[in-house]
Amino acid sequence: MRWIELPTSKYHNWKRRYGKVNAHNGKVPREWWLEDWEKQAIVDFHDKNPLEGYRRLTFMMLDEDVVAVAPSTVYRVLKAAGRLDRKSNKASQKGNGFKHPLKAHAHWHVDISYINAGGTFFYLITILDGYSRYIVHHELRESMTELDVEIVCQAALEKHPGVKPRIISDNGPQFVAGDFKSFVRHSGMTHVKTSPYYPQSNGKLERWHKSLKVESIRPNCPRNAAEAIKLISEYVHHYNEVRLHSAIGYVTPADFLAGLAPEIHSERDRKLEEARMRRRSTSRSSDSELAVAG
Repeated sequence: MRWIELPTSKYHNWKRRYGKVNAHNGKVPREWWLEDWEKQAIVDFHDKNPLEGYRRLTFMMLDEDVVAVAPSTVYRVLKAAGRLDRKSNKASQKGNGFKHPLKAHAHWHVDISYINAGGTFFYLITILDGYSRYIVHHELRESMTELDVEIVCQAALEKHPGVKPRIISDNGPQFVAGDFKSFVRHSGMTHVKTSPYYPQSNGKLERWHKSLKVESIRPNCPRNAAEAIKLISEYVHHYNEVRLHSAIGYVTPADFLAGLAPEIHSERDRKLEEARMRRRSTSRSSDSELAVAG
């Protein structure tokens, strides 16, 4: 051993290991490691929903019992699979805006957006609940006078009798008109206008209009008002009842409005814990089999 410069300890280690499986340097499986089928399920689910972010995908998979993992795990799997093309974004200039309401129908955000249908511009008037992001009411109209806004607001009030929300709008001529002020006062509501030239103050509804146009109107190009109304109604249903909203804990606005968010979050936590326990059991079984084989 001195002649070949072999340490004594190394010689005895080799002697003890003689005839045994050479697995001492192999990776030791951990209980939190994903199984191959789970990784494939994440990638397949992303391929079926390529427009959704990895966080929304995480909770969609939990709700549909596809796989129970954390958002960070979904990110790592998709990143390793080359499914993520992250772009550098500029720092957000969004201000603090209004304080988030503590109950439903406390703040109603009202705004008007142009909708191009077959080369003709119509006016989409939308009312959004600031607490749950639920679209309370919407109408596609041929004009955007204060009377049109009053009709839409009255229809929303009739859907939810007894509520007295605070109306939040920009400084458009429809909202500063005397007739609209009288309507708000007689309806028992209050009205707050955002800062001029600062659309971020009404960002909840601005973001809704952007999502509607990017995900529904522009890809489908409605040819007339009837098609536009159909597309908008379908998207409102998808937005309210199906689409998981990141700002309210990745639940749908309808579930959040109904007070089901705590129950949904609890169910997701239960599924995650069950998945951890299953992986722990699988890992220990594998360790036992290796020990018996050794």
